[in-house]
Amino acid sequence: MDKLLNVWDFIGKHKYLITVIVFGVIIGFLDENSVVRRMQYTQEINTLNKEIEKYRTQYEESTARLNELVTNPEAIEQIAREKYRMKKPNEDIYVFEN
Repeated sequence: MDKLLNVWDFIGKHKYLITVIVFGVIIGFLDENSVVRRMQYTQEINTLNKEIEKYRTQYEESTARLNELVTNPEAIEQIAREKYRMKKPNEDIYVFEN
């Protein structure tokens, strides 16, 4: 019984400190919007923003290439020769592979 009274006295003297510590543990680790989860979400947002920027750059390059193909018939011929290995009637093609 004496130990119970000692614990009760300790809780009575330090009730504000205990309340702040319990609140900190709940907010920091146990809550749905905890600090740990917020840090994970921030990291995920940064990763996704980098990915968005990568795809935006790729889109701009593809759009520029498409505009070049639409306006320049020599670009179409270049792609046909390089990618599909097409040739003119009196021409020989040599393919070098690494």
